[in-house]
This record gives sequence, structure tokens and C-alpha cells, in this order.
Amino acid sequence: MPPSSERVNRFAARRRARLERLPKLAHTAVGGNARAWFVADELLVVDDSRRDAERYLGRARAAQPGSGDEELLPGLRRYRAPGLDVPAAVRALRADRPTGRQVVSPNHVFLASPFNHGGPFGPPAPVAASTLKMPAETGRVAVSIVDTGFWTETPLPAGYLAADGVEVETETDVDEDGLLDGDVGHANFIGGVIANHTDRAVLRVIRTLDTFGVCTEDELIASLGRLHPDTKVINLSLGGFTADGSAPLGVRAALEQALSGIDRVVVAAAGNDGNRSDPFWPAAFAGADESWSGQVLAVAAHDGSSLCSWSNAGPWVSIVAPGADVRSTYIDHALFPEGWAQWSGTSFAAPRVAAELSARIDSEVGAVTAANQLMADLRTANQRFGGHLGLI
Repeated sequence: MPPSSERVNRFAARRRARLERLPKLAHTAVGGNARAWFVADELLVVDDSRRDAERYLGRARAAQPGSGDEELLPGLRRYRAPGLDVPAAVRALRADRPTGRQVVSPNHVFLASPFNHGGPFGPPAPVAASTLKMPAETGRVAVSIVDTGFWTETPLPAGYLAADGVEVETETDVDEDGLLDGDVGHANFIGGVIANHTDRAVLRVIRTLDTFGVCTEDELIASLGRLHPDTKVINLSLGGFTADGSAPLGVRAALEQALSGIDRVVVAAAGNDGNRSDPFWPAAFAGADESWSGQVLAVAAHDGSSLCSWSNAGPWVSIVAPGADVRSTYIDHALFPEGWAQWSGTSFAAPRVAAELSARIDSEVGAVTAANQLMADLRTANQRFGGHLGLI
């Protein structure tokens, strides 16, 4: 049984309260009920605008205890400036730049949270266990799940996990309120979705989101820098909006580094705000004008008959995949006696596509070719949900 509306609403209210209590976070309104979250007092700046940024911060008297900067990637720095009005600083530093040239942005916050961004829509519910095939012995494809840490007590067979690449989670109740934190087991569930649809994936988990499904842009940048060289598919069941709809500066640089000239594909969740007008990042890179945009697949969710009402969508969406009442491996816990759960969200539509790619990749077919073939097959089948190509 899916969770009741009361339980979903209670779960969502708890999430919003959690975000509001985090002192380093701030937000601005986007379309509808959506918010663009960012880190208060921080800017991301490309190197050729460093001096402009430092002059601005000096005039704003933001250089006080706690100030400083650090390099996140070659050519990209983070500035900390306590008391800084981040939106005002971004507007001022962009004002004299050529249209379309982005040189400064907030340090955005990305979420895997129901009624907010990119992750599960509502809480998981316990269900009876199913049987997964054991992993294939040969022809395995490396998939990196950039997400929460992996809870080691789980029914997902250990053979699906890379021996050298699973970052674990050990907490289930960080805020000590006696309840499971909202995104505990998120990576476990994603891994189970992949394993349920292909026995050829070998999974690495890069711990990026906390147990409430929150990470900052600089944390996501760092995680993308930890990808194993053999990674063919990257699953990003997270994301967020930006105040003006422009691409997040740091993630764009990190994805360029992770994808350019490399046979690798990103599968990214479209988010769960029911928003059909604003780009949701990083999924919206699928529709951007980057040299590597063709290596990003943005995934919305359907329920078998139509586009889910809560799924984000837009012209940047590549595929709509099953995302309602998905069943998968979760964690071994008293509330989940068989270790399986039912959960909904674009978070779980994305790994369905990641599994499809993994099943197609082999010694003859690379990741980018597999993605192109999948899109061609979907166009031929022409099964659509909300006007978008659908994977059943």
C-alpha cells in the first residue's frame, strides 16, 4: 500500500522544517511552490573574475572573520563572506558581463527530498521481499551512484557492489527525534532498482547527500571528482532549481570535466515539484547547449498510464520512466522487517534508465552509443507520457 496523504504531508513538513533549521541555508522563490536553495554567505567565482569579486567583497565589507576562498576545480573558486547578500552580489558581479557569460553564482544546495527536489516523493513503506537475480560473472558495467551513503545491512546481494568503491552510511536518526531520517537508504533503493532490471551492473556509491538528502554544490563537485576511471554510467537522483534558471556554475564545470572526451553518460532525476516551466539541474543539462549535453539523460516519472502529477518536466526531459510505487531493496530495520520498501519519485525513475543503459553496454557498444540507441528505440516505439518518450 502506498503511504497515506496524511503521512506524506507529515513527512514533507518534517523535511521543510529540517531545511529551515539549517543555519547555513537560504532560499529564493522560483515558480509555483518551488525554491532555489543556496548556501548563505558563499559565492562560486571563475578565476578571471576573482579580482572583481574581491573588490566587491571589500566594498561590501564582507572580509571579516570567517572570510576566505579556496579552489574547488581548476579555474573555479569558492568565496566565504559572512553577512554577504548573495543574490545582490551575484546580480552586481554579472551586470557588466556579456549576456550569457556566467562568471559567478551562489553555492547552490541540491536535495533528494519529497515536495522539494530531485528525490523520493513521500516516505518509503514496507513491502514483502522479492527475489533478485545474482549478478553476472562477466561483462559487468561500472555504475556510480552519487547519493546518500550505502547502509550495509541490506538485502541487496553483495555481489552487485564494487569491492573498492562503496561509501557507507552509519546514521539513521541524526536529529535524534526517534524517527528514521528522510533519505536513509536512498542509495540502497536506487541500487536495488538497477539490480532488478539488469544483472550486469557493478555499483559504486559515492556518499554526497546526508541522511536528509541535502548536499551543497561544492560537495557535489567533490563527489564528481571521485568517480572511478572505469565508470560508464553516473546516476544522479538529486537536483535543484536556480533563482534565474541559469545553469549552476560549479556543477557545469564538474560535469564538463567528468564527461568531455570520455565514454560516459549521466542519468539525472527531473525532480518532484510538479513544475513544468523551470529547468531543474543537473537534469536540465540534457537540454543545454554544452558540447557534452548529449551525454546527459533527464528522467521524469510515469505511473504506467500518464506522467506523474508530481514529476517535473519540460523540453529538457529526455525520457519518462516508471517512478510511482516502485519496489526495491531498502535497509534491514525494525520498521522494514524484510528489508524491502515501496517508494515513489523521479529518484527511482532515473536508475531504471541507468539499468537499461548498463544492459546495453558491452565490448562492442560504449556508453554514449548505448544512450543514442536507447533514444532511437524509444522514438521508434513512440510510447509517450505527457508528450515525452517513455520507457516501460
